[in-house]
Amino acid sequence: MKVAVDTEKCCGAGTCVMLAPDVFDQGEDDGIVILLDEHPAEELHATVREAANVCPATAITLS
Repeated sequence: MKVAVDTEKCCGAGTCVMLAPDVFDQGEDDGIVILLDEHPAEELHATVREAANVCPATAITLS
């Protein structure tokens, strides 16, 4: 799995960080997503998929 984020789309909701803190973080000033791991371990794939699915701005893409 490869994870990508579109920081221009991100609205700073933080759901991705709550679900997968090993993969996503947020900027302290603006709350915009920061991608920590673009190739997460297989055991995180289901959680990362859920984070992408619930992102209100559809800022997370998976391939």
